[in-house]
Amino acid sequence: MADGTTARRITAPAIFAMKGTAKIKMVTAYDAPTARIADRAGADVILVGDSVANVVLGHDDTLAVTVDVMVHHTAAVTRTKPTALVVGDMPWLSYHTSTQDTVTNAGRLIREGGASAVKLEGGRKRIPMIEAVVDAEIPVMGHLGLTPQSVHSMGGYRVQGKEAQAAYEMISDAHALADAGVFSIVLEGVPDVVAEIVTKEIPVPTIGIGAGTHCDGQVLVFHDVTGLGAGEYLPKFVRQYANLADDAVTALREFFDDVESGAFPSEVETYHMSPASEEILRNLSNPTDHLMADEAMEGQPRIR
Repeated sequence: MADGTTARRITAPAIFAMKGTAKIKMVTAYDAPTARIADRAGADVILVGDSVANVVLGHDDTLAVTVDVMVHHTAAVTRTKPTALVVGDMPWLSYHTSTQDTVTNAGRLIREGGASAVKLEGGRKRIPMIEAVVDAEIPVMGHLGLTPQSVHSMGGYRVQGKEAQAAYEMISDAHALADAGVFSIVLEGVPDVVAEIVTKEIPVPTIGIGAGTHCDGQVLVFHDVTGLGAGEYLPKFVRQYANLADDAVTALREFFDDVESGAFPSEVETYHMSPASEEILRNLSNPTDHLMADEAMEGQPRIR
């Protein structure tokens, strides 16, 4: 793990093998501090999500982030050398134009970002891209249902598969993704019965987010779980386990109060010279007189 132990790294095949045997625990992380916390807590998978656009960079949606941005944040996570499998999210337009571009962009998340797998959104129309990336020996995680990169075509962030025909098409997409070689599939914002059927019918693990209890695992955004969203709207499917934003505000207010009152810094937080050096410094009547200063500082360490 990131704390220095020699625990074995979790791999994509290991996650695939958890199907039906253990619940997969996945959470997002976007930098070294959040990655270390997620790994210490026991995450099986750390997703460097394109949700970094919303929760870290202040954008209204995920469409603003580029491959360069995702590589940057993925590398920050992987430098902590977590035990968890690190999955780099492929951003909008990084896998939409050609299979060659898709493989190149996925390769950057592996080579430059240090990820061990990538995730991309969409159903059967993404099969050529998935097959090309898998053929390049890069594990792929699929993503069906509410796919945030499709926010405009979906007409907003809406639950998907609520009608029988749409649900059936999603189930068919899940089969197609499994046949194409994905090692797992995220199911986001879908009715629980749809997730239940998908989970039972396909041989790869499903990881739910707003998809009920029948999935093989669950994922949430780090900032939602910990309450670092600072009062932002939380979707129905989020359970907030802490309120670190309020705790941070309280801590900063106490710091600012101590600054105003003079209570900070205290003696404990202050550096001192040796008494001899302090006496020489205070006895210098004219610090601009270089000759006097040089004589007084004879034999003392030079300041550079």
